[in-house]
Amino acid sequence: MIRHIVVVGSGVMGRGIAYVSAVGGFETTLIDVKEEQLKSAKNEISSIFEQGITRGKITNSEKQEAEARLHYSTNLIGAVKEADLVIEAVPEKLEIKKQVFETIDQHAPASCYFATNTSTMSPTEIASFTQRPEKVIAMHFFNPVHKMKLIEIIRGLETSDETADVIQKVAQQMGKETVVVNEFPGFVTSRISALVGNEAFYMLQEGVGTPEEIDKAIKLGLHYPMGPFELADLVGLDTRLNNLKYLHEKLGEKYRPAPLLEQYVKAGRLGRKTGKGVYDYTNKE
Repeated sequence: MIRHIVVVGSGVMGRGIAYVSAVGGFETTLIDVKEEQLKSAKNEISSIFEQGITRGKITNSEKQEAEARLHYSTNLIGAVKEADLVIEAVPEKLEIKKQVFETIDQHAPASCYFATNTSTMSPTEIASFTQRPEKVIAMHFFNPVHKMKLIEIIRGLETSDETADVIQKVAQQMGKETVVVNEFPGFVTSRISALVGNEAFYMLQEGVGTPEEIDKAIKLGLHYPMGPFELADLVGLDTRLNNLKYLHEKLGEKYRPAPLLEQYVKAGRLGRKTGKGVYDYTNKE
């Protein structure tokens, strides 16, 4: 039985995962090395709760119960000692993930399962940082976590059937739909999303249309809920570029990042989190 979930990393994804975990009935601890980041996460999660009440997605009593299950801490080692599942949501950099998984492997109970919220990286390689590769899997959540229904579950080479079954049940208790796939670079969704987003940057670079026109064409013509530039600004242009570089290395030329995307990242135009990406958010609420 999974009762206590520890989420490592309180960025955009980590705070969303902590929210759906607490609402799903799990005792949840959100971990970050920075107190100010945790305060920011707590404020945003409170806002999501309030929005949920306004929209009739959650009752006030459910909100209070979920908030009572949700804890914030900078003490990773202390938190994982009582964890049944640890979900890592740190930046997509292998050296950071390696440090996290080596630490949690050393201090978490032998029965504890580990999941990485990666969109492209290898759960097999990440599992190699532990002494329990059969209990390691990828749970790819989507942004915004509290609204997106899918969790893409990716098995590593040594992931056990039991682990895959347990993680599916956890995802379902969080109110999510799942697909379970075998590891290959980019999995399913990231390979398609990266191609579409990169091609949009090539079209912008070539003067095919404005960002607004390209986004509108994709949304209305292909029935995407968000345009590729809106999505890139939401997830972060640096994150998109890192994913493309990884896929380019692993899968070849079709994933070569558009020079314009690289230029935006060099300029610090990373999307909503910096106030400016493809679009300018500095004068928007």
